[in-house]
Amino acid sequence: MQIRLIALLAALLACATVPANPQVPDNLAVPAGNRLRLRALAKGVQSYTCQAKGDRSWAWAFTGPKADLYDDSGAQIGSHFAGPAWQLADGSKVVGAVKEKASSPEGSIPWLLLEVKSSQGKGKLEGVTFIQRIDTRRGTAPTEACTAALADTNRNQDYTATYLFYGP
Repeated sequence: MQIRLIALLAALLACATVPANPQVPDNLAVPAGNRLRLRALAKGVQSYTCQAKGDRSWAWAFTGPKADLYDDSGAQIGSHFAGPAWQLADGSKVVGAVKEKASSPEGSIPWLLLEVKSSQGKGKLEGVTFIQRIDTRRGTAPTEACTAALADTNRNQDYTATYLFYGP
């Protein structure tokens, strides 16, 4: 079972290989002086909660991601969680803030450019200043109607994405 999972992840990563300078919308371009330091495939969920809005209507509100991160060989190297934050097994961690968004060509969750707001630990994420989220699949809010009957109900939506970490 574990060998099949590793083989599946390796196949997914092979399909999701990203060139050193991927094509992204202009607003997601990483500022000059930064180079690609790490590429990671995320596989996990985007969580949404049914909440009341100020106008007495109801809507699914994004509450955070939870995903495992894999390198190009299919080995798990860390995790991604609310913050938004990324932490690697080597102890390095960064927390980002969305700087720019672009619609996904696949109709999935948006592609993003994030700026690192804080970091800690020594390791591969040390010195990272920007993160791109590209090649997203799925992860959008539930299509199920959010109503008072579902108040505070949580729904996890499967997603995958490629995260590219840049620094000087």
